[in-house]
Amino acid sequence: MGFVEAATNKSMGKVKNSRSSDTVMEIAMYAFAVIFLVILMYPLFFIIIASFSDPSAVANGQVWLFPKGFTMDGYRELLRHENIWIGYRNTILYTVVGTAIGLIVNISAAYALSRKDLFGRKFLSLFFIFTMFFNGGLIPTFLTVRDFHLYDTFLVMVLPFSVIVYDIIVARTFFQSSIPGDLWEAAQIDGCGNLRYFVQVVLPLSKAIIAVLGLWIAVGYWNSYFNALIYLKNPDLYPLQLILRNILITNQMQSSMGTGEAAQIALRLANLMRYSVIIVATVPILCLYPFVQKYFNQGVMIGAVKE
Repeated sequence: MGFVEAATNKSMGKVKNSRSSDTVMEIAMYAFAVIFLVILMYPLFFIIIASFSDPSAVANGQVWLFPKGFTMDGYRELLRHENIWIGYRNTILYTVVGTAIGLIVNISAAYALSRKDLFGRKFLSLFFIFTMFFNGGLIPTFLTVRDFHLYDTFLVMVLPFSVIVYDIIVARTFFQSSIPGDLWEAAQIDGCGNLRYFVQVVLPLSKAIIAVLGLWIAVGYWNSYFNALIYLKNPDLYPLQLILRNILITNQMQSSMGTGEAAQIALRLANLMRYSVIIVATVPILCLYPFVQKYFNQGVMIGAVKE
């Protein structure tokens, strides 16, 4: 009995030591996660408080956790421009329409490339991947857009650049690893065709990848300004990012060209607007993330080996 009791006490001691080590490891992981979160979130937090602070306090490094010399002049000056609302309208339209077109094009192409019975599947995959490394360049692309009569139109912002090869590869991997081939065989027995199978079976099972790609595409359209800078000349079609850029450049030029007190006021507003512009352009798209956040946990497993 003494031997059994000693062995039991020894095993219990090992369990306690194991639990204590697990507790220490868990605390360390939580501490690391908190530190990492602070490192990631502080730049955004700093921009928020800096947009409400006196520019001189920001320049002197006096702004750390709370605004100094609270002011909303940057937002007042920014929202004073009526074309801000035109930019919001255009950007929302570009984002909604462009995301819809992008999902239709990329998800459809990814599903087709995931099918083993697609003739020339390897060649088509290589053809798509080739475009990730080589393209015609800016001038040939501009000439192509012009020849298709898309220059300075709404469609130029949502149609020519809707195919994103990286998204196609990610979605193709999802379909290959997450949609069992037995479903297609069962659907064929029930008389289901390719299109019906894709719409009624594959898409309902692919909410995770659709949400993830939808967010990626939407963020890309929301932040896009280079295409508008190249392919648009009508100010009524400008997206929000390009309008904010033009406002900021105009204010900085006015502050550099002026003299005396007026120049100092213009410089102060220009410095304030640098942070206000970021907030005005970023907050709306950040509000979209909570609605698709739950799908990112599933998206992490894209391409994982399943048994």
